[in-house]
Amino acid sequence: MSCVDVSKYKYLGHGKNGKVYLMPDGKVIKICKREDRCLEEYKVLKIAEGSSYFPKVYERKGKNMIREYVDGYDLNTYIKKYGLSKNLVLNLIGMVEEFKKLGFKRLDMRGVHIYVTKDEKVKVIDPSMQLIKTVKYPELMIRDLKNLGVIGKFFNVLKDERPDLYKKWSN
Repeated sequence: MSCVDVSKYKYLGHGKNGKVYLMPDGKVIKICKREDRCLEEYKVLKIAEGSSYFPKVYERKGKNMIREYVDGYDLNTYIKKYGLSKNLVLNLIGMVEEFKKLGFKRLDMRGVHIYVTKDEKVKVIDPSMQLIKTVKYPELMIRDLKNLGVIGKFFNVLKDERPDLYKKWSN
């Protein structure tokens, strides 16, 4: 897996940490720029194994990682296309609570790294810094929701369903 020929793979996109391709078997290969970032993401996905909020990871060698393909739209695109439902808000809250349950230091994720499936389940596709950087509430996610003009709806659901989190997150 060290020297990968991606010519037969479908290019899905790229980010700060690397490029992602869909392989013929339906799995995804991420080719990272830095081996340490690849290892960090792999560790997070191994810790989260079995969680519905993360894709299954199959293997990692060097700068390459193979994981489950996540079909859907990133959170920002999804909200622009379909809006923000109560169900989606509850799933986003569940995702952050899962971060806490898994012992992550960073209880946050940018909208472009949260994928929403057709049934409004959410999966994190690029979990970086979850074990290193300390962030006690989802500030980047909240910023994205504010920029999309749906923060009022998000906070209304949060206040009704989880007033304890509303107090922490709305400051």
